[in-house]
Amino acid sequence: MPLLDLQKLTVGLSRTWAGFLRDWDRSLRAGNYPQTTRYNYLLAAAQLGRYLGEHSPDPDAEDAADDPCAVTRAHVEAFQAWMIDTRSASTALNKHKGLQQFFKWLLVDEQAIDRSPMERVRQPKTPRKLIPVMRDEDTGKLLDACKGKGFANLRDEALIRLYCNTGARLSEVGNLLVADVDLNTESVHFHGKGAKDRRVRFGPKTARALSRYLRARDKHKGAGLPNLWLAERGTAALNPNGIKILLKRLGKAAGVPDVHAHRWRHSFAHEWKRAGGDTGDLMLLLGWTSEDMPRHYGASAAAERAQETQARLGIGERV
Repeated sequence: MPLLDLQKLTVGLSRTWAGFLRDWDRSLRAGNYPQTTRYNYLLAAAQLGRYLGEHSPDPDAEDAADDPCAVTRAHVEAFQAWMIDTRSASTALNKHKGLQQFFKWLLVDEQAIDRSPMERVRQPKTPRKLIPVMRDEDTGKLLDACKGKGFANLRDEALIRLYCNTGARLSEVGNLLVADVDLNTESVHFHGKGAKDRRVRFGPKTARALSRYLRARDKHKGAGLPNLWLAERGTAALNPNGIKILLKRLGKAAGVPDVHAHRWRHSFAHEWKRAGGDTGDLMLLLGWTSEDMPRHYGASAAAERAQETQARLGIGERV
């Protein structure tokens, strides 16, 4: 089933809201926005529409629940506060960014409103979480948990090694096609955020794991699919959400808590900085365009790197 089911997404909304979201999705598709981005944008707008119809205490919310052109700054602020109370500040921030795009489209592209209700609506402040890096010993435990010659064993080892070896995003590895892997050059073609593609090398152990998995995949029921990762049973592809669940299950079996793909991304950045690698090269490898990202990733182990550098420099020990 595709991630974006527009009919399901607009259930409970007025015909006007649903019509605007359908047209906005068409505009996003024409702009070649990735499906995940489209889904997050459209979901934010749909949730605002449903909030106005079902939860808003504002006396004029009925008009806004019928037509997004009647949404005011107060409606958005109340929705944002409700999101913080019922979900989290980070979720509210995600919705804020989606709504910015929606009302910008209504204002600029559709010229359906004279002023965006998002003007002067503050972004919710969110605490920056320090995501722990994935230590080698924990990755080793996970690899031990999927040892074996079965299809799932070979697939899971290849998945773990590719995440660990490249620091790629959950969706980048999860959405790979067979054609994206080149064992001759030991490299993989990632399709990153914002339609930014990049090719990344992987090491001999990852190459061996991928090669063994591909041989097993050739004999699997779903071998004719273009998707690299296949479900253990049937002929379906294994999508990123399925991989997310799989990693949690492997973590539980291996006794490693809170296993998710982004921890390897943080680990990659930490090890790169630890080795004195160039920040610009790190940005290219991990598909970043903002210089804020290298500072954020691997931040949980920043003190460890600082202490190692201090010991190496020996400041104050030469007198």
